Amino acid sequence: MAAAIRILVIENDDTAPLARLGDWLTDAGAELDLRRPQAGDPLPDELSGYAALVVMGGTMNAYADQAAPWLPQVRALLAAAVSAELPTLGVCLGAQLLAVATGGRVSLDSAPQYGAQLVAKRQAAATDPLFAELPITPDVVHWHTDEVSQLPPGAVQLAAAPDCEQQAFRVGRLAWGIQFHIETTPEIVRAWAADTAAELVDYDLDGILSRCVAAHPDIAETWAPFAARFVEVARNPAAVPATRGLPLASRPTSTAAPITDPAAIRAALAAELQAARGPHGR
Repeated sequence: MAAAIRILVIENDDTAPLARLGDWLTDAGAELDLRRPQAGDPLPDELSGYAALVVMGGTMNAYADQAAPWLPQVRALLAAAVSAELPTLGVCLGAQLLAVATGGRVSLDSAPQYGAQLVAKRQAAATDPLFAELPITPDVVHWHTDEVSQLPPGAVQLAAAPDCEQQAFRVGRLAWGIQFHIETTPEIVRAWAADTAAELVDYDLDGILSRCVAAHPDIAETWAPFAARFVEVARNPAAVPATRGLPLASRPTSTAAPITDPAAIRAALAAELQAARGPHGR
């Protein structure tokens, strides 16, 4: 059995815990060093001794340093992880912090997203170490009013949605941000709905919750292997090919169109199947 690898996990908010993602990571062989700075846990000054970094969500804005005074250190750790090519995953606020730490921008959503929905992979995801094996339109949970409005220089967009374009991205060789949630349980989503009931008076809240509860088994089936692939990347980052071409700060952001048309989805599936078979596929 492979030795456990050590992952630093930062929870920015009690309402956005690691939850099921923690189980998936440990099941894949990770040893988690969980830090809750909002509860007074100190954050490390640097990342030596860690094989990966995971930063979770929260109710605060990515720039809310006064309300959450540990955020500058989180952004500094994210920037250091990207520079050192340490495998990194940011979830919701964590993705926004990753974007800001590496030169992107975060703004208020033009259309806030709540509940279980689909996101669509971009073509660049077909060769990504974490996203390649995902379905073309995987189930996720949304619960956010901020979004990444500008990707960092050189970032590659991996998934999109009509109401929020930047759903998933990779910056550098080994750092991923996902705007959506994969870690939730029905209980967590119910708590979020209760906390934001005043903002959701014009929404079908019962319908949102019903769809979320129904989607959780499919989310686990899809995203638990994603978490396992992240652990494998952390265990052997050298297996991920180096990014080719221009230096990170000089590379243009990928702007390939999202795959949403049914015919394009079928074509992309066929292309992925052929790529998986290799040059001798039949």
